[in-house]
Amino acid sequence: MKSLALLGALLACAGCAAWPARAAAQAAQSLTLEEALDRAGVSPSASELSENPRTMGPRAEVEAAQALVTQAGLRPNPEASLEVENIAGTGPYSGLRATEYTLSAGVPLELGGKRGARLGAARAEVDVARVREQLAIADLALAVRQRYVAAVAAQARVELGLDVVERNRELARIANELVEAGREPPLRSLRAQAALAEAEAELKAAQANALAARFALGALWSQEPAAAPAAAFPHIEPPYELLGDYRGLEPRLAAAERIAAEMAVGRERALGVPDPTISAGVRRFEESNDQSFVVGVSIPLPFRNRNQGNIAAAQAQSRAASAREAVALADYRQAVAETRAEYLAAEAKADTLEAESFPHAEEALRLADLGYRSGKFAMLEVLSAAEARDDIRRSLIDAREAQGKAAALLIRLAAQ
Repeated sequence: MKSLALLGALLACAGCAAWPARAAAQAAQSLTLEEALDRAGVSPSASELSENPRTMGPRAEVEAAQALVTQAGLRPNPEASLEVENIAGTGPYSGLRATEYTLSAGVPLELGGKRGARLGAARAEVDVARVREQLAIADLALAVRQRYVAAVAAQARVELGLDVVERNRELARIANELVEAGREPPLRSLRAQAALAEAEAELKAAQANALAARFALGALWSQEPAAAPAAAFPHIEPPYELLGDYRGLEPRLAAAERIAAEMAVGRERALGVPDPTISAGVRRFEESNDQSFVVGVSIPLPFRNRNQGNIAAAQAQSRAASAREAVALADYRQAVAETRAEYLAAEAKADTLEAESFPHAEEALRLADLGYRSGKFAMLEVLSAAEARDDIRRSLIDAREAQGKAAALLIRLAAQ
């Protein structure tokens, strides 16, 4: 009877005594969310010149766009030409006596506002590249927060699995003692062993998932798994003003792309204006040793190619960019509304489970333990109460994970 009396107390304490003790031991060497963001190079204190390839690529795209602005501001190069006439002919033009040398330089004149249109289009592309860089950094920060929350949830499931295995191992031991004493049929011991094997299998799966979650988190800044996260879920405070006239990075990117497309139309129209080339030079007559000045002008005749195809294509791309901007704004507002609803629902569920359901389950397990020790309840009642408490604990982990991920997504949607 002494072994039976210990069973209820064991079930009541297994879930709430071992977990905090392990959590306290882990807290001293755990990775915090702020440290994870700093290692990824997306925290407010991180250097702008982060070595993370996930941020270096978008930053290089901005530098490339800025270099194209410099190129767009350059004017056409002058041209130099040398012509030799009346050389190696017949009669009076034999030899080099009647040779004429002409050395001239020409400068293309850009008409139609080509340089200004070029610069405007290039600067618009810089704006697009900068928004894309901000978008990449915000996406990386979102991934860090969500993967960190997933790692914390995975570690919490490992802790829960350890408690379940510990409880089932003690239950199997007690069941064996009862069977050997002849107080329970052998089927009781077989069931206890099967429950223990199932709990151990679930624990191994939870440990594998926890390691995979750490690898996924560490992959955001290195090739190694991240250190174990803190035991408690991080407090991620979402912005609550998102349902107003807030415009996130997606609408900003779509607007920048629309402006760039409009500037491209102006650039293509300017390219349809022909550019004349003015030249001036000196001509020397070998026979008389005289010299004269030469001036000239040449201009393309736009009979067929007036750049009309490129203009039409740019106009179509501008219309497409305008349509994408409208869709991006609608999708953004929908994403904000859905994510905010998900966050509030997960927050309410987690708070209810933590404040009401879990304490009630603990109390139910305590009462089942008292009833079992006084002979009013069967062992099955105690086991059922323990399993109900564990189910609530699993639901609480799931709810906190959903709340953290939704909060991280809200921060991402509010990024500027």
